[in-house]
Amino acid sequence: MEEGTFKLPTHCAGTEEDYGVLQWDTREDCEVRQILDRIADKWSLLVIALLDRRSLRFTELRREIDGVSQRMLTVTLRQLERDGLVHRTVHPVVPPRVDYELTPLGRTLHATIQSLVGWTERHQAEIARARADYDARATPATAPAPAPDAPAEAPAVRAG
Repeated sequence: MEEGTFKLPTHCAGTEEDYGVLQWDTREDCEVRQILDRIADKWSLLVIALLDRRSLRFTELRREIDGVSQRMLTVTLRQLERDGLVHRTVHPVVPPRVDYELTPLGRTLHATIQSLVGWTERHQAEIARARADYDARATPATAPAPAPDAPAEAPAVRAG
């Protein structure tokens, strides 16, 4: 094995001592990364949050989620249904009526999302300060703009 590389297990089973975040990308028979990608995307988080205490129709979800396209909401709901997090009920009426609700498994995920939202709310001011500090350091100091009547300076030439 090349120096500086890690030998990672290719199985999901194991103890906490086997745990390593880098395994999420390398495990061949574990879908941890795929599941995290699915449930942590912004549309899935919003759908799960909205379905917390009640079922909603597709049109209600779309109206509540600012910026989501019909296609993206459809894809998100299908993925969440496939993963067993959302249950879809089609009512035999004209026009068709489809309701979505969290499954028991989806409700357990909602509790985790609420913890994440709570953490975000508690620390949003700290994050805003950190962002402002970073932006102030990352932005190069700019010289004051020349007066509109002032001639432009010739570019500096470096001696090589």
